[in-house]
Amino acid sequence: MTIHSIHHAQLPFRAGDEAQIRRFYNQLIGLTEFHGGAPAGAPLRFVAGQQRIDLVPTDNWQPNPIPNHLAFEVQGLPTLRSRLLQAQVPLEESRPLVGYLRFYVKDPAGNQLEFLEPDASQASTV
Repeated sequence: MTIHSIHHAQLPFRAGDEAQIRRFYNQLIGLTEFHGGAPAGAPLRFVAGQQRIDLVPTDNWQPNPIPNHLAFEVQGLPTLRSRLLQAQVPLEESRPLVGYLRFYVKDPAGNQLEFLEPDASQASTV
């Protein structure tokens, strides 16, 4: 048996916050929503490269107390950073990683997301 890739990640959000979740993942982050004809209350699915992120509406949703996160390697990190700042999304940029530019944000449900891009200025030192 060989594992080739991660098929999808699943994150919860408060049921009823679909519009906020769609705006964040589609308009701010730039992911395409995958429409599979799902009925109301079904997970929202977004495509990230060859993988998928499923956001599941949860009636008794509570913020996750465990400091976990989902990381995206991107191209054009400064553009994404500017778009998020213009939308007044708080960024956490105090954890440098050698060889990468990166920052963290929380989606409207409080899920922590990391966005990183190889730092071309450090390419020869990594």
